[in-house]
Amino acid sequence: MWKKLLAIGLLALGLSLAQAEELRVLTHSSFSLSKALIQKFERETGIRLRFIKGGDAGETLNKAILTKDAPIADVLYGVDNTFLSRALRAGIFEPYPSKEVRNLRSETILDPTLHAIPVDYGYVALNYDKAYFKTHPLPQTFADLAKPAFARLLVVENPATSSPGLAFLIATVDAFGEDGYLDFWAKLRDGGVKVTKGWSAAYFSAFTPYGGDRPIVVSYTTSPPAEVYFSEGKYKVPPTGNLLFPKSAFFQVEFVGILKGTHHRKAAERFIDWLLSREVQEDIPLHMWVYPARRDARLPAIFKFAEIPTQPARVAPEVIARNRERWIRQWTEVVIRGKSPAEVKK
Repeated sequence: MWKKLLAIGLLALGLSLAQAEELRVLTHSSFSLSKALIQKFERETGIRLRFIKGGDAGETLNKAILTKDAPIADVLYGVDNTFLSRALRAGIFEPYPSKEVRNLRSETILDPTLHAIPVDYGYVALNYDKAYFKTHPLPQTFADLAKPAFARLLVVENPATSSPGLAFLIATVDAFGEDGYLDFWAKLRDGGVKVTKGWSAAYFSAFTPYGGDRPIVVSYTTSPPAEVYFSEGKYKVPPTGNLLFPKSAFFQVEFVGILKGTHHRKAAERFIDWLLSREVQEDIPLHMWVYPARRDARLPAIFKFAEIPTQPARVAPEVIARNRERWIRQWTEVVIRGKSPAEVKK
């Protein structure tokens, strides 16, 4: 008898999901949440979520902009502050003053019009391999990285193709200024810095803990606790650490927004309210290894290994918007094509 009742229940659930309103959510490839929470949302709201992975943050935004006249989704998650002004200028979002905004950290609210609402934040930073540096000296300043002894130990991501790569480039502009950042990169180039297309290649191929030859990598301040978490008991403390020189870590915020032209506005609002709820915000750290934007969200104990930079690089979105393409172009000319900073600045 119970088998029959179970079958009827599953059939009813299947029918209800088939009839549910579908909400399409365009996200970057790193988006992740607990399946149980997603299923609970769908069950309680009657809204079926369909996640569309758009690649990295920049690529995902490009897809949203290119399809804005015929949107491929109702909601976009994953635009960060390096691309925020571009998204706002393209006019792809509808404003939504969610009631949950009052619970968010004020420093994450970078768009007061609330076309783009903060969901999480973190810090792109330099990580190092503790085992290697047991027998070798660590750099003592950000500028030290450009010395040949350290440049040959560093792997970075290309800012033209990588979100953390772009964040780190912007951090160098903030740290060394418009007059000095290209000189810093030229020294890195001459000293033997390695450049990869994206974070995975830098971290899991070039970084020494994974068999590479570079004991310093551009990653995140939350990478050390992630090493412990995913080691399945192998590590009690992280085998990697953070190098938190002044302005070497970039304050990164990720946003969600309702795409203009959606036919599911109410469902989109419910999704955003849910994304900002305490339950979901507390689920975010162990799935995406970032900090929840909500002030009262508790952090998992393992985040004790994720240090908070005291002097991160913070650059206004409008400043990034005015200069981002030029910074990337100049970086490419110096680092990839080998030109001198003087040539590039002409």
